[in-house]
Amino acid sequence: MAELAGTTRIHVHSTPQLVLDTDKAATSIDKERARKAKSKDEVFRKPLIEPLPGAERDDLRLTTWQALGTLARSSTLARHGQGRGLAEHWQSLKYCRAMTTPKDGHLHLSSSGESPEQFHRGNQARELGRAFGLALAERTVRLHHPDRLITTIDAEAALLPGFARSDKQPTLGAWPRPDYLIEAWKPDEPSIVYAVTVNGNHQVATPRTGKAQRTTFRQLARASERVEHLHIGSWNNTGCLLMSTELLAPAGITVHALRAPGSALLRNAHLDLQDGTDIDRRLKRSLKYVDTVRVPGPDTDPREHWHNAFLVPGKELGWFAQVLAAAGAAGQLAWAGAGREISRYLTAVQGRKRYQENTFAGAASVRDARHTIGGELYVGTDQVFRLDGQRVEAFSGISENLYKLLEAGKVEEYRRRAYESRDSWPGGTTTTGWGPTSFREDGTVMALRRVPKGQRA
Repeated sequence: MAELAGTTRIHVHSTPQLVLDTDKAATSIDKERARKAKSKDEVFRKPLIEPLPGAERDDLRLTTWQALGTLARSSTLARHGQGRGLAEHWQSLKYCRAMTTPKDGHLHLSSSGESPEQFHRGNQARELGRAFGLALAERTVRLHHPDRLITTIDAEAALLPGFARSDKQPTLGAWPRPDYLIEAWKPDEPSIVYAVTVNGNHQVATPRTGKAQRTTFRQLARASERVEHLHIGSWNNTGCLLMSTELLAPAGITVHALRAPGSALLRNAHLDLQDGTDIDRRLKRSLKYVDTVRVPGPDTDPREHWHNAFLVPGKELGWFAQVLAAAGAAGQLAWAGAGREISRYLTAVQGRKRYQENTFAGAASVRDARHTIGGELYVGTDQVFRLDGQRVEAFSGISENLYKLLEAGKVEEYRRRAYESRDSWPGGTTTTGWGPTSFREDGTVMALRRVPKGQRA
């Protein structure tokens, strides 16, 4: 418990050499595809990727519990059906014993975390890659926009209202896309949006490992392909953050990071959803994916060409701002264990029906817990599990005042109140009556404490 609340460091690697190594991996991937003749379609990647600048390359400093909170928040709208509570944002709890901080102060996988009997390696790489990659991406956006709040939204949830391939089985298919969108917002001002990819791996690279075979470099090369298939407003206008986390790096867990410059600005569009609002009519679109993006040719070949991508055209920037605001509101309510209250914010293709159904007792998040933490009253949901044989209670919630606004569909007032209060929420990594605690500037919290012997929770 104490180690979860202690501040640790995560290595960040972002250099010009990383760009060159990623380019070499991309060339190798293209050659492999050509030999296998899988497809004759041209592969498109970002025209420019570069290292993070300045302080953005500094070690990431956070607690293990805060990293797990980032993972938990990223999964609030995942599509796992009626068992959404345990399957989604409580998935982070299984990693409480997976990491340790030795004397050098940098986080490593623990012996338990390295054990294949304890964790499925593929899931661990994906989920911890998501935790640390998003933690760095969110810090990067905050450094760029210190006067704004940020919301991280699953890219599929954001794109389905405009690009779902069918209504019966809504999906984006195998179309390449980023993993997340980060919206940097401020009331009454246009939001700025970044596309983010996050990956993880267990490769133990040695001096004999070729550049083209380094999993991290190959993940970044493929990430450049995926973000090139999303454009907001016009081609190459969207800032992108590419993250690959090396879990078994000799010096400790390391996030390799690159960026593609850009500043996708949405059109300011208010969103309030009163009872009875037809959310599908308001947010559903049928946007094209095939040959939507016009890419100018190089100076030596002025011919332009077209390629497939999720393009949010200029005339729909206000609509997309509302989609992100609605998805962000739904995510906050899901974080607090809400059910039917979430459905007003989601279209049918985003899975609204799942939140209108009864959930299985013991398997789902239910908003039935209220705790005063750090002097603030939070409402939310909790789970009890065992950690080293000790029963512990984990709680996730949001300030009651903010919850009531979202419950009533008052998104604009919620954003205004959250923004005005961003510097007044409790802080610290522990608090009275609890152990590890993760407070966020958006008014949310995730906390952990021991359940006293003999007490049923």
